[in-house]
Order: sequence, then structure tokens, then C-alpha cells
Amino acid sequence: MKRQFIREILDVITKDTISFAGGLPDAALFPLDAFRAAADEALGDPASLQYSRSQGYGPLREKIARRYSEAGFPTHAEEILITTGSQQAINLIALALLKGGVTVELPAYLGALSVFRLAGTTVDGVRLESDGIDVGAFERSIAATGAAYIIPDFQNPTGVRYSSAKRDAVAAALKAHDALLVEDAAYSELYFDRRTPAISAAMPDRSFHLGSFSKILVPGLRVGWVRASEANIRRILVVKEALDLHTSTLGQRLIDAYWEANGLDGHIETVRSSYAAKKRALAQTLREELPEFLFTEPEGGMFIYGRLPGVDTKALVDECLKRDVVFVPGSEFYPEAAPRDEIRFNFSHTAPDAMRRGIRVIAEVAASAARRER
Repeated sequence: MKRQFIREILDVITKDTISFAGGLPDAALFPLDAFRAAADEALGDPASLQYSRSQGYGPLREKIARRYSEAGFPTHAEEILITTGSQQAINLIALALLKGGVTVELPAYLGALSVFRLAGTTVDGVRLESDGIDVGAFERSIAATGAAYIIPDFQNPTGVRYSSAKRDAVAAALKAHDALLVEDAAYSELYFDRRTPAISAAMPDRSFHLGSFSKILVPGLRVGWVRASEANIRRILVVKEALDLHTSTLGQRLIDAYWEANGLDGHIETVRSSYAAKKRALAQTLREELPEFLFTEPEGGMFIYGRLPGVDTKALVDECLKRDVVFVPGSEFYPEAAPRDEIRFNFSHTAPDAMRRGIRVIAEVAASAARRER
């Protein structure tokens, strides 16, 4: 099993590299002073350094459950499992419940593809359209797999947000086939205009709704969660107990202490505003410096995805790396046969002036390669 391209890239980039590759939050937005105060609060209790419940720290689960309920998705604390990032949540569900296979979007989140490969889960891909997954193909696929893993809000890698009609159609198809839904909502709070309802809310007993503090607060603590029925929480809890006993007690208590003192909404709104401005900056730069790149501006999230017709983007990134610029070729997001001309650009981590320098390098390298081919 090979390593993920993005993880390999993170190992070799330097402070001089202009990176559009990883889905890294903007470290300048991390609330360091508030977390120092939260650390003082958490470390005032020795229990912050002790073993804890496998399901997670009670007060934090209660806050997460209340946030769901306030958003119109009734939830109580026993329907929340704290995980070591939402990546672990995918792993737990795959090991416990996806032995018969899973339907995924194409292109798909690379981390999920790695989990399914490791778990021996058969993957069936269905193409995304501009407003969400191809519903006809999706229904045929879940009839065979019995489960789906999707990211309806600002999908990774494409940035696509499912329309209301597609959300309703997906829920109806899943219910008709009594299939499981794994809804990854890591980016759902990063909307630039309006919140959209979770598909899971329409089928709470047959769904797993995954969330993460990595994208909305800080990633280094590796704290995520699953919202599911109590019965389904129990089904994946036994797997978590076998893997790591419980998520870091200190990490959970730090987030809980921060949330208790500061709330979440103010910080998330700051993140949204910053990322919206960075998205606009990258989109404008792409139009001006790389006009051949075809894309649609996302309405949230962290990525711009599109095509550079006639260009082998895997070969392109290899050449760009020599000039300290990196992005992710779209072929990395396909389990098998893949288009060669797609690219994912991250906009959350890089400053606008560096974006322009980086895109200029990509344009120069692409133009040079085109001249050599002629």
C-alpha cells in the first residue's frame, strides 16, 4: 500500500515552498491566547491527564449534541462519539460496517480511499455533477454496496455543494434501499453564504454524521466526532476501544475549556470571512495568470478544483516541485482509472501574494512543456 501523495509532499516541502497541496487551515487564525487560558483551566484538574471514557469527555459531547439540536437535528450526548479526528471515524465505520463495499463520489477524498483500501472495503465510484452526485448512478451503486460515503458540503477535492434537490434524492435512494449513509461534514461550517441541512437529519437511524474541530478550530489536537443513533455508536465504539481506548483526554478538555469560555461561532465566522477572501484572491489569480484552467468558484470550504485541458498534471507537479511550488494532481483522487488533466488547489493556507507567485510558476512551467511538445 503506497503512502498518500499529500502526506509525502508535506514531508519534503520547506519554508520556501508555495504549497497549494494540503488542506491546511490558516495557522495565523489559531486562537493561541485563548488556548493558553484553556490549557490553564484544563490542567487545573489532574483528570485532564488521566485515562478517560472511550465514548469521550461528557461535557464536550453535550456541547456537540446541543449544537446539532440548535441547528434542527435533534441529538443527545449518547449519540456522540469523540474520535481522533474525523479520519479515525471513517476508519471505525469501515472496519465495523462496510465489509460489503461502499459507494463513493468521483473524484473522492483521498484519505477515505486510503482507509477503504486498508480495510479491504470494495469501492464503487459515481461521478459528481455540478450540483452533487449523479443520482441515477448512485441509486444503482448503493443497491449493490448497501452504503455510501459522501461529502455534500464543499466536497474534497472538488468543492461541490449538493443542491437541495440532490440532498432529497440521495436521502430517498438510501431509504429505498435501506442503505447506510456516512456523511462527512468536515467542511460544512465553512460556508460563505448560508448553511445547508445535513442529509443525515432525514435518516438519523441509518446514518453517521462526521464532524471535526480540525477545520473550524485547530487540527493539531486531532479531535473529531461521529453523530449516530445509540445503537450505531455502540457498533463502532467496540472498534475504537480496540484501536486506541479513547481520544486524548487533554485534547478534548482543551477544546471543551476553550468552547466554554469563548463559544465557537465568533471564531468560525472569522475563519469563514478569511477563507472567502482567500478564495476570491485565488480565483482572480487563476483567471489572470492561468486562464486555460477551467473551474467553478466554490461557495465554501478550502479548495478550488478544475481542469487544465491537454496537460498531464502529474508530470506538471513534478516539474513545479523543482521550483518550490506544489499542488495535487486530480488523478490522486481516483481509485482506478483517472483523468490526467485535473488539479486541486488549496486556498486556505497560502497568502494572496504567494498565490500569485505560485500560479505564475505553474503557468510558466506548463507553457514551457507545451513549447517542447510542439
